[in-house]
Amino acid sequence: MNYKLIIYLIFSLFLLSCEQSLNKKSNKIDIKIENRYKNSGFALIYNENLSNIKRLEKRSLNIFHKSLKRKSIVKITNPENGKYLIAEVKSNRIKFSNFYNSILSERIAEELELDQSEPFIEIVLVSKNSTFIAKKTKMFEEEKSVAEKAPVDGIQINDLNAKESKKKKIKDKKFNYSIKVADFYYKESAQMMIDRIKKEASIKKINIKRLSETKFRVLIGPFNDIKTLKDSFEKMKFFDFENLEILKNA
Repeated sequence: MNYKLIIYLIFSLFLLSCEQSLNKKSNKIDIKIENRYKNSGFALIYNENLSNIKRLEKRSLNIFHKSLKRKSIVKITNPENGKYLIAEVKSNRIKFSNFYNSILSERIAEELELDQSEPFIEIVLVSKNSTFIAKKTKMFEEEKSVAEKAPVDGIQINDLNAKESKKKKIKDKKFNYSIKVADFYYKESAQMMIDRIKKEASIKKINIKRLSETKFRVLIGPFNDIKTLKDSFEKMKFFDFENLEILKNA
């Protein structure tokens, strides 16, 4: 028996250069986030038909999040067009599917021009002491004040031609998303994670993407429709990842 190989494989598990680490006392996988919280995935756009969800004002610049503290300031970006804005976490106690990385107000969705059928966003926690937030805080407070005082319906001037062109672009887009599990220092460690996921979550569509000599990414997918993507994402609940991400065209 090759004991050196066995020792190497065991030891490599403790040297993972990844964003997730296994807790020995449970199935929980903790996240080691570099510098600040960052997540890409699908948002849930609030509407009155959402049952058992606390009301989120239509014109607000607020979001619901599961892990970020209340009153945290975040930068929300639409990767499709590069548009972004500053928002505030109103609550982290609202219960909603883990598939969504947040619940957004209708105003935020409109400002970012999100595709309602595919509201893919990136959320980054912004330090209140950073240069970025120092420049944006005044604008954010002014926008927030206007939003709170504005009529619910507001006044809008619609460009019908622009809407038509947007609809055509949305139809032409190809749905291609993958679930990022983690990045590993050793390929053997990444393979061990794949074997575990296949065994314990019964997910077969999973692979390793080599990013560099010392970085191997485990990806589930790709998926060409949101239903199968969501089903696989829900299966990952067993591992209790805190910051599972969804990547586009990974």
